[in-house]
Amino acid sequence: MTHCFPAVQGTHAMPSKPRTIDEYLAPLSHEKRAALEKLRRAIRAAAPKAEECISYQVPAFRLGGKFLVAFGAGVNHCAFYPGAVVDAHKHELEDYDTSKGTIRFRPDNPLPTALVRKLVKARIARIAAKRALVLGRHETRNGPQHKRRASDRRQSIHGTAARPVVRRR
Repeated sequence: MTHCFPAVQGTHAMPSKPRTIDEYLAPLSHEKRAALEKLRRAIRAAAPKAEECISYQVPAFRLGGKFLVAFGAGVNHCAFYPGAVVDAHKHELEDYDTSKGTIRFRPDNPLPTALVRKLVKARIARIAAKRALVLGRHETRNGPQHKRRASDRRQSIHGTAARPVVRRR
């Protein structure tokens, strides 16, 4: 793993961990800071209700208490971490180095704002869908969301009806 804050040569002391995104960005080069600030603004525009935080020592955003996206700086690149939505948008990310949940880009070639917004919106939709599944809610034609019985949730999640436990002697 590449650390953004390398140890000072000749010592074993590591700088203190950043507590805010501004503290994280402060020691970076002008190019990396500018690219990541642009990314930060695009994320804020796409998810105005998201809160900034530091998660796993990189800048991140949470929405409703759940991880939304993160970003960071490596030695020779910057990175955006939108999670599993990367795979669904592979064709739009052909010009970037990608891996599972990560998009790496050069600071002098930042991600387009429209693409960042699209990925963040896709991530928000994915979180909402997952939350609805976990809560066992579904949309009905005639009204708002209704909570389903536990047996119905098990059936929809596992594809089978809830079975009674049979004890054998």
